[in-house]
Amino acid sequence: MNDKDGADIRPPVEGVRGKLTPNAPLAKHVWFKSGGNADWLFEPADVNDLKDFLTRLDGKLPVMALGVGSNMIIRDGGVPGVVIKLGKPFTEVEVTGETTLQAGAAAPVSIVARRAGKAGIDGLSFFIGIPGSVGGVTRMNGGCYGRETCDVLVEADVILPNGTFATLSNADLEYTYRHSALPEGSVVVAVRFEGYPGDPATIKAEMDRISSQRKDSQPIGSMTGGSTFKNPPGHSSWKLVDDAGLRGFKNGGAQVSEKHCNFLINTGNATSTEIEGLGEIVREKVLANSGIQLEWEIRRVGRAL
Repeated sequence: MNDKDGADIRPPVEGVRGKLTPNAPLAKHVWFKSGGNADWLFEPADVNDLKDFLTRLDGKLPVMALGVGSNMIIRDGGVPGVVIKLGKPFTEVEVTGETTLQAGAAAPVSIVARRAGKAGIDGLSFFIGIPGSVGGVTRMNGGCYGRETCDVLVEADVILPNGTFATLSNADLEYTYRHSALPEGSVVVAVRFEGYPGDPATIKAEMDRISSQRKDSQPIGSMTGGSTFKNPPGHSSWKLVDDAGLRGFKNGGAQVSEKHCNFLINTGNATSTEIEGLGEIVREKVLANSGIQLEWEIRRVGRAL
């Protein structure tokens, strides 16, 4: 296979059963709908295909897992190495006991919430308010409405960068606010969750309440990346941004949401450079106004132009 300059492109690993694509566009895979290409995009056929790929890759290239792209900026220069995108073989959600479920890493956590609710498993309703995948919330300790992934995760099956299969407990992941100790370059493939017994009707009512509140308060349907900044102790990021006079503030095609000031949106043709640049302007102005340095919650990956 040749690139646009006619140079030979040799796959980093031959003979995979999944799909391995060079110079693969990533904008369509993230909610901001912006950013450059992956040097390579690998969509494994199953767990064994992923294990074999990483074993034979043998650390020759950096590896990054990509979920639903709801909390990520892909920089305009693209992502070096291999981006791994898990597909349908990794989406199954199964109720495994009275209060337990197992979910593939590519399953949306909203599906986990619904499946748990129907089975009378309480404690996972907050997942309905997170537009991410199981793998994503596992890595980022995703949470909302006072609950976090670490409150319900029992253990996660991962493929380490050298291709080794490992099961990591909640304690192994060393969760803190929006952070885990998941090894860099590893890929979550399945997770086991545990809640507690509850009434399906009551659980559904709680999920309906969360969904309604999210719809009323967040720019649902916009090209966005979810919550942009972590909430500093004792403060709400949206309030700090609003108090700095930045509601609706624009940088090129990127804008601070009028509806929720901790969301950045692509108004139509923003570059990732404009979106990330807007975030840095917001951080600078909030610091000047309040003395508080906001920390990014959105992951920013790849090469800057």
